[in-house]
Amino acid sequence: MKIVGIRFKDVGRIYYFSAGDINEERLTQGTAVVVETSRGLEYGLVTMEQSDIAIQSLPQPVRKVLRLATPADIARNESNAEKEAEAREICLEKIKTHNLEMNLVDVDLTFDHSKIVFFFTADGRVDFRELVKDLAATFKMRIELRQIGVRDEAKMLNGIGICGRTLCCATFLDEFQPVSIKSAKDQGLSLNPTKISGVCGKLMCCLKYEEETYEHLNKKMPGVGDRVSTPDGEGTVLNVNVLRQTAKVAIRVKNQDDTKAETYKAEDIVVVARAHACEGNCSCGKCGKHR
Repeated sequence: MKIVGIRFKDVGRIYYFSAGDINEERLTQGTAVVVETSRGLEYGLVTMEQSDIAIQSLPQPVRKVLRLATPADIARNESNAEKEAEAREICLEKIKTHNLEMNLVDVDLTFDHSKIVFFFTADGRVDFRELVKDLAATFKMRIELRQIGVRDEAKMLNGIGICGRTLCCATFLDEFQPVSIKSAKDQGLSLNPTKISGVCGKLMCCLKYEEETYEHLNKKMPGVGDRVSTPDGEGTVLNVNVLRQTAKVAIRVKNQDDTKAETYKAEDIVVVARAHACEGNCSCGKCGKHR
């Protein structure tokens, strides 16, 4: 079965549909189409051109692309964008009128005008029942208010990260992956929240990109403070360079009370004693007990 990947937003999850009877040459990347989803008719763009994907690997049921977007469909999509902007202004006024502690982020009007969704953030629970009634009376359609997290807010609004580039979540990330502080530790980054947090205030998504690589490399490295054996004798690890796979070791000079610092490759170092003893379900990557 020929399958195409379709996005309904500029950046977001890709949904898969059957090409059906539509000529595959017409379903190229960027082609506008109309499909039927659980929300009703939707207007989207082909992101992934046709390919033979095992139907069993896709969420069921796999719906067909209804048609290529007509000039009327394209005009309606543009009109919907204007209506979403108008709905946003109206909703902001009504939020202020009802004195609600919520921040409106985005508005999504379904292609067939069956529903309008308002996305918002808030510090806690918000009683928006009266607001929904007011909006329903104004727009004469089904109203949905959906509370989202700060990461979703950043994805919708976009911005510039500390790297100077547009946010990954608003550029190419389809879905968010969980990011833990362990990723920053494994990569030897400063644990200062301002250094490792994105504009959303959460740990940066890019910490996840090289996590597996650092986990693999860290297993070959001693930890700071470990007592190790080197070609020049035993010493204590002062610091490590994970990417270079080297460690600086303080070696005691023979017949002297002084020490010298030398850099060795990981393959030339043998750990004699760990600087710490881990207990329980350790995930530090340093302790021999839990490797």
